[in-house]
Amino acid sequence: MQDQEQVNKVDRNKVYFLVIVIAALLGINAYLYFKDRQQSSRFVTVSTEKDRLKLEVEKIEVELDKVNSLNVDLSEKLVEEQKLARQKIEELKVALQKGELTQGDLDDAKEQITQLREFVKNYNDQITRLEKENAYLRTERDSLKNTVSSYNDRNEILEKENQDLNAKVKVGAALKASNINIHAYRVKSSGKTSLVTRASTANKLTIDFSIVPNSLAQKNYHKVYLRVFDPAGNLVANNKNMFVIDGQEMQYSTAIEFSYNNDDTEYKIDWTNPQAFIKGKYAIILYADGHVMGKGDISLR
Repeated sequence: MQDQEQVNKVDRNKVYFLVIVIAALLGINAYLYFKDRQQSSRFVTVSTEKDRLKLEVEKIEVELDKVNSLNVDLSEKLVEEQKLARQKIEELKVALQKGELTQGDLDDAKEQITQLREFVKNYNDQITRLEKENAYLRTERDSLKNTVSSYNDRNEILEKENQDLNAKVKVGAALKASNINIHAYRVKSSGKTSLVTRASTANKLTIDFSIVPNSLAQKNYHKVYLRVFDPAGNLVANNKNMFVIDGQEMQYSTAIEFSYNNDDTEYKIDWTNPQAFIKGKYAIILYADGHVMGKGDISLR
């Protein structure tokens, strides 16, 4: 009986031991299970936070690109600030690409992203202000351009009116010949002259004229140019005798200079034909002050 009790006692001790072992195993398994759950949850949390921070950095970079699309001329200070911001963005991208990050790493990244977001906001505000200032300056510039253009147009009109007025004054001040009389003469070797009507005996023309009174004309010396055309319409002139009318060079037969005083003075031009006169009508044109002064003709038999 005593032996049986001893056997039962040993069996009970084994059972107790197995129970304790099983309980210990269950405890260890439970600890390992909850620890694994905790680590898995922490990994998921860290990974999710990292992805969120990556997205924040990308949004900040897009915002910076959007600000720069305004094409505003940046000061050296703003250029340097943008350069530093982009360096910080690249550093954060590299940091967030790491396979494992501690909570401390994430906290540092969050702090840097907060500072970066604040910088981009301030940077955006400065660019927006510059854009508004530039828009105002462009408006002022365009307004000034329009004003200057308007003044230039007005000046051109006034200049044209002034030129037209000057031209009218010049025309009004030009001398005009009146009472033009042309006579043919024969000049003998002795110097004595006689009035003739035949081409065969004539060798000189004398043009007598007076000046139409003109208060606008300058009381000064004026030069009168004479052009003589033969019956065939050919100009009789020396190739070296040139003057300018309306910007065009023309030949003249002879010229005189006289003093004009706006009185009743009569004037005379003598022209000796370097060629023999021919039968027919000779035409003359007088020029003074850049304008035609008068015309006349004479027929020789």
